[in-house]
Amino acid sequence: MKVTVNSRKGLKTNLSVFVNKETVNDKIEKKLKELTTTVNLKGFRPGKVPINVLKRQFGKAIYGEVLEKIIQETSTQAIKEKNIKVAGQPKLDLKSHGDGKDLNYTLDIDELPVVKIKPMENIKFVDYEIKVTDKEVEKRILEIAKNQNEFKEKKESEKAETGDLIAFDYDATIEKKTFEGNQGKNTQIVLGKDLFIKGFDKNLIGVKKNDEKIVSCVLPENYPKKEFANKKADFKCKILMIKKPESIKIDDIFAKNLGAKDLKDLRLLVSKQIQNEYKNNLESISKENILDQIEKMHDFDLPSNLIDQELSIITKGLKKEDFEKNKKDSEKIAKKRIKLGLILNELGENNNLKISEQEFKNEIQKQIQSMPGQEKQIMEYYQKNPSATNSLRGSLYEEKIINLIKEKSNKSKKIVTLDEAEKILKLNHDKRHDHNHKHSKTSAKEDSTKKSKKVAKSSNIKK
Repeated sequence: MKVTVNSRKGLKTNLSVFVNKETVNDKIEKKLKELTTTVNLKGFRPGKVPINVLKRQFGKAIYGEVLEKIIQETSTQAIKEKNIKVAGQPKLDLKSHGDGKDLNYTLDIDELPVVKIKPMENIKFVDYEIKVTDKEVEKRILEIAKNQNEFKEKKESEKAETGDLIAFDYDATIEKKTFEGNQGKNTQIVLGKDLFIKGFDKNLIGVKKNDEKIVSCVLPENYPKKEFANKKADFKCKILMIKKPESIKIDDIFAKNLGAKDLKDLRLLVSKQIQNEYKNNLESISKENILDQIEKMHDFDLPSNLIDQELSIITKGLKKEDFEKNKKDSEKIAKKRIKLGLILNELGENNNLKISEQEFKNEIQKQIQSMPGQEKQIMEYYQKNPSATNSLRGSLYEEKIINLIKEKSNKSKKIVTLDEAEKILKLNHDKRHDHNHKHSKTSAKEDSTKKSKKVAKSSNIKK
């Protein structure tokens, strides 16, 4: 095999690979000899088929198989010989090949750039500590208690009010005709939450047990049977039961029902929970800031084929006019992602960072603990989805690299109240929202209908 560098410009290299016909023929002869021991042909005893007969019958197939193997082996060897770090699949161009001919082909290769990591000490980030007051803890416990409300049945003479739990049977019609899914037995809703059909709840305020009432409302746009969506339906409702909410007493028993030792322990758990909620969100901002700094402090060329690949992922599903309209911004995002990926990967390799099997299992266990009773489904999900497994390993690997950067960079600690944390999160959200609005793929009208996201405050305490 002979390897020649035809050209090397930037991150693009063109190699010529030459394999003489004697080498090709030797491999074909070897393959034919192997075939004589396994092939069965009519008129010949097993293992006694002449090579010239095999060549006549299987020559083309064998040549194709041998050619593919030679190209695979020699291209890998050629790239290794010239010390090239390949970015993506090289483009192969066969110049000459065939039975009794030399093999000659070229490889167009996109190379990975040399990434020289800058000192991490130049990176600055804020490590936030959340200060939670007793008042804020009590407020959260009251919210949990409100969601834990028990219901006590009302007297037959008492009317339903907002907040009451009401149970009813219904029989619905559209233009006095029945339809699929038109009946319901012992349907239960809490009046005022508007979770059944929009506007349905308010029609049941004032009813009593054993009442019958017809409620007219429009079926939702996402109704399972499309032909009935957005159509007016009349629901004949039979009221079975009405219950009013009863506040739960916040004491040690209440705390134990939530998995705490006592009320004092519950307050500690809730305080930590609030801290973790805000700290996780603030750490996301710090991470984003770190990545922005890393990207800006490094400068190197990027392989064009990787940019094209990332661009196709970002713009997948876009209409042609939207693609053209957002192409410049999409390219900017694609370049940033590739650049950060190369920097983080270099950092990981330089520091010999790896994700052990135990670390991977520990993360799976965390997910199982956060979703009790879902162990089988979670395990099956990762066993049946290799891409999900790779994605999780990638996230853990990135987290390990970010933690390494934090250890080496310039950290400043800052204690913030919940109000201050809210302001930081809102400022960051507004900043991102403005950027997304500026480069949005949707129309201005569509964008204006979007609601801004709020900081998650859902309780993870056992209910």
